[in-house]
Amino acid sequence: MKKSIQYQLSFMMFLEFFIWGGWFVTMGTFLGNNLGATGAETGMAYSTQSWGAIIAPFIIGLIADRYINAEKILAILHLIGAALMYLMAQATEFAVFYPYVLGYMIAYMPTLALVNSVSFNQMKDPAKQFPMVRVWGTIGWIIAGLAISFVFKWDSEANIAAGMLSNTFLMVAIASAILGVFSFSLPKTPPSANKDEKASLSDILGLEALKLFKDKNFFVFFISSFLICIPLAFYYQNISLFLTEYKVDNSTAWASLGQISEVAFMLLLPFFFKKYGFKKTVLFGMLAWVIRYLLFAYGNSGDLFFMLIIGIALHGICYDFFFVSGQIYTDSKAGDKIKSAAQGLITLATYGVGMLVGFWVAGKIVDQNIIADGVHGWQNIWMFPAIFAVVVMLIFGFLFKNEKVEYKS
Repeated sequence: MKKSIQYQLSFMMFLEFFIWGGWFVTMGTFLGNNLGATGAETGMAYSTQSWGAIIAPFIIGLIADRYINAEKILAILHLIGAALMYLMAQATEFAVFYPYVLGYMIAYMPTLALVNSVSFNQMKDPAKQFPMVRVWGTIGWIIAGLAISFVFKWDSEANIAAGMLSNTFLMVAIASAILGVFSFSLPKTPPSANKDEKASLSDILGLEALKLFKDKNFFVFFISSFLICIPLAFYYQNISLFLTEYKVDNSTAWASLGQISEVAFMLLLPFFFKKYGFKKTVLFGMLAWVIRYLLFAYGNSGDLFFMLIIGIALHGICYDFFFVSGQIYTDSKAGDKIKSAAQGLITLATYGVGMLVGFWVAGKIVDQNIIADGVHGWQNIWMFPAIFAVVVMLIFGFLFKNEKVEYKS
């Protein structure tokens, strides 16, 4: 791969995740302060990610894989996204905001697969070359958080009260427009499937991988993956609102510590995986969920602020040790023939249906723990996912029989 192409792909990844990190983290605070949204409505807004994940395979399977170059669809979707982001910034009530964010996520979620397709199409050794490109996505997410906190200070207490978080959508609209135009210059990535072949629902949704359920271990892992998304949704939906209610300065920058830890623990994952095996690595990841939410429940923004920081920093273990290990496990169980179908099925179950249920549950729990106007009982809110994660950990620990899984970088 030429250096010029590597730079192009890295810039593409940087913007792709700068866009996501530039509004998704702070949306809960924006909705509560700017639009007076309830916990249930905030859950609805975050669950648009899940609807996008559910619909994405149809856009990829029916259009990108058959008729139009991936880089052109990427460009079109981000230009649509730029327009919808601008409209989201102008919204003054939730009923107006919701259709825009739903439309945006339906457009955005397929781009996650498209940037991977464009990248892999240019790589002779993806296992070695892709991490060097993908890491720029994580850097983009981190830079977005740092810019919100330290450059623009939109998440300061005064600026939140003044409604300045609406500017995050304008920032992302500009980034989306830039990526949309830039995508037309990306290396050509033609459709991979024969357009004359009919695309079956089974192929699009990865249903061929259902045969893996005959393996009890895989079925237990699949159910555990679905269930652990409920605690995960609590984090994504509430971390910004939680920190701002506790009057934590530069809350978005502190939240980006989670992405920094993701990079660090990704480097440690091969060591844990090879030394302790798949089952213990996953259990360690689940235990991290429990510890994280207990730290959130009993920490504060004063003398126990370090507990909140440790809880955020555990994100790398929570995410990498479960989800990345899970991708490796799924890859090893599926084999070459249904590898893509199996990964698609896991994605549908987690980011699709699992997170959809998770955001709904999180919204209900948040609404049940309103102490006063704009103040929540966070200890009770965080105890729910902590206990839930313990239950999932016990289910996986008792029902999943240990087996050797080879780590593939």
